[in-house]
Amino acid sequence: MTRTAVYTALALRVRRSGENREASFLCAEEGIVRATVFGGPKSSLRSSVAPFNAGRLLIYHDPVKDTRKVNEFDVSSWRPGLREVYERSESASKICAVLLHSHGGGGSWPEALALAAGALDALEYAGAEACQSLYLRFLWRWADFLGQRPDLTRCSACACEIPPDGVVWYRAGELYCAACARGSGLFLGAESRRWLLSAEENGGALPDPAVLSEAGALARAVLHFTL
Repeated sequence: MTRTAVYTALALRVRRSGENREASFLCAEEGIVRATVFGGPKSSLRSSVAPFNAGRLLIYHDPVKDTRKVNEFDVSSWRPGLREVYERSESASKICAVLLHSHGGGGSWPEALALAAGALDALEYAGAEACQSLYLRFLWRWADFLGQRPDLTRCSACACEIPPDGVVWYRAGELYCAACARGSGLFLGAESRRWLLSAEENGGALPDPAVLSEAGALARAVLHFTL
């Protein structure tokens, strides 16, 4: 039985562990995989295993000690632009944190990897002012991927269709119209709701800060996530 596994992987996080580093990856074949990266500061392996890098990953598993170490990481996508602007790096790091927090999506790993890669690629050349918007678009898409996204077009109580200029309230995993909510729950204005309904598109004008604030609050509440 082979002890070396080959993955299509995205590096999510790297942390120091004594003289070595512990790396977390999202892999198309196995979801979240963690392994030790050996080598000194000038090691080519240590330089390649960095957050946001993606490529072909080889990991050796010692069944006796039940440990894993990175043998090779052949990077095909370095995404250097994510490290050039603080806002890009911050939003990309949040995306990686979401992936770790939700255990890589819980099973549909190739799709999760494709969704994450698309978001990071969009961020790589984005202007600083667009990074928060792109991150929130990813959150809303991720909520749909996990099956947690509420229907923004209908009330969960009376099943009425919410008009384009209608406002809604969210609580306990459900969305309510003004009549059924009675002012209780997390408020989402009409403009914010329209922006979320168009979240599958990366283009268009940047929304107002108030829209991002409302949309972000809903996305985080749906995902039970604070970033």
